[in-house]
Amino acid sequence: MIEDDEGDSAMDHRPVHDLSDRAAARRVARLAAALAAAGGLAVTAGCAPDAAGAPGTAVPAPTTSAAPAPGTPAQGTPAQGAAPASPTAPAPPDPAADGVLELGESGPAVVALQQRLSDLGYWLGEVDGWYGQLTRQAVMAFQKAEGLTRDGVAGPQTQGRLPEATRPTARATSGDLLEVDLERQLLLVVQDGQVRWAFNTSTGNGELYEYSGGTAVASTPKGEYAIQRQIDGLREAELGTLYRPKYFNGGIAVHGSGSIPARPASHGCVRLTNAAMDLLWSSGVAEIGTTVLVY
Repeated sequence: MIEDDEGDSAMDHRPVHDLSDRAAARRVARLAAALAAAGGLAVTAGCAPDAAGAPGTAVPAPTTSAAPAPGTPAQGTPAQGAAPASPTAPAPPDPAADGVLELGESGPAVVALQQRLSDLGYWLGEVDGWYGQLTRQAVMAFQKAEGLTRDGVAGPQTQGRLPEATRPTARATSGDLLEVDLERQLLLVVQDGQVRWAFNTSTGNGELYEYSGGTAVASTPKGEYAIQRQIDGLREAELGTLYRPKYFNGGIAVHGSGSIPARPASHGCVRLTNAAMDLLWSSGVAEIGTTVLVY
């Protein structure tokens, strides 16, 4: 069974508009209006006639300018109540520009990443263009299968491996079962000897722990088992909370959890995300009697 860990969380970053550009635009508009008005006064004044008015001296006709109708704004002055022009907002940065895709990002590059992972069998829910926790879990599972750094971030090395990668292979060559790969920390759903889905998992960490009956080692024993019983709901156990557990070896179960790190971290159970556990229930791939192969 497992401890009750806090789940991973993702910050939802949204763009914040800077209003200083709008204020600057309004100041520029007022200055332009003032200059236009000053220019109009200079034209209205015109040129004065020669003081002596001597014959033969051309006296230019005074220049006039029609006064604006009452209520009409001067030329260059924005109409009352008109909204000032807003500067065009800069386009948001492309999350793929730095060669790294990670939690909280979105866009076409994330769609392409999700689609490729899904094609390879790394389950992540819907291909929706949002790099959420399920996409992070799928990236981590891919990194484990490929022997890469297990950080859940799709950097240049991870993305570079995707085009030539193949679907992970099962140890079993036939039948329907669940496989738990302790070394790579992966759970594989196998159908007819082929991997249908691969999940990031976290198993027993090998450390001593205490409980009401004494002390024990947090291990996930190797061997071939079968799902014996299950609980369609939450199981509040001494060592933590188990979501929809499917028990295959005494008190050791495959179950949902809010924390599935890249390393072994449980008391012996096999952790999946709650969403992945829902999938095991709804798809019928882990019914009572299903073989669980731990190696």
